[in-house]
Amino acid sequence: MKYIVLALIMAGSLFGGQLTLTGTVISNNQKMIPARYMGYVKKVNFEVGDRVKREDVLFELESAEFDIMESQADLALAHARLMLEAFETRAYRVKKDQQDLKRRRKSLNKQDFKLRMDDLNEFADNADRMVEAMQVTLEEASEKAKQFTTIAGYLKMLAPNDGVLVEKRIRVGDMIGPGMLAMIIVDMDHLEIQAEVAESDLKYVRDNKVVDITIPSLDYKASGYIKAIVPSANPMSHTFKIRIHFEKTNDMIFPGMYAKVYLDLKDEMAAKVR
Repeated sequence: MKYIVLALIMAGSLFGGQLTLTGTVISNNQKMIPARYMGYVKKVNFEVGDRVKREDVLFELESAEFDIMESQADLALAHARLMLEAFETRAYRVKKDQQDLKRRRKSLNKQDFKLRMDDLNEFADNADRMVEAMQVTLEEASEKAKQFTTIAGYLKMLAPNDGVLVEKRIRVGDMIGPGMLAMIIVDMDHLEIQAEVAESDLKYVRDNKVVDITIPSLDYKASGYIKAIVPSANPMSHTFKIRIHFEKTNDMIFPGMYAKVYLDLKDEMAAKVR
């Protein structure tokens, strides 16, 4: 019995204590802002370090050529609407003339009535065909105008969320194309800590495990939990990344700060002893 107790004490001493990890504060919501249209930068509204709000206009592109094409599309749409109205009016008048002719049928001889009705029927058929054709033309012009409205949204790049502008790669007058990185915005309200765990210590780590954290430069202490274990080992150091969630309660905490993470090993050691 004494040997069993001694073995338990030695095991507790061997595996007890804390596992201390070093980490870095990171943002859980970093946005890479690319250009979506080719053109010259017309205006940049923010500089590095500025705070932005969701849907703030970050930058604008020149739109001289686009304005011309958009005006042409708007004119084509307006012309199609006018022509459709004109042909609809003509079709309506022809039908009215047909009705009037039918009311005056008794006052006309059969041959005269037939000739006039045949002419009106032909006019009515032509008017109906023109109305149908202009309806198609109007739909096409409307779709073209919608496309330019969509492109117009590409000329002004809006912030996708609140954050801080941490990198700006464009200046007024620069030529940029679709997909080119223009800015980087970091959400300062949703922060996490990323740390690395040695392969030999991975057995002490599990999802949702509560941990203590400190940020030495601020003398900041808090509790958090392991949000995720990234299943990708560094082949050189044989370490794994883990992400720790914590509630930010200090406005001076920024991404890039050095942090420490403390894992209590008592529960794991007790489970192994059992």
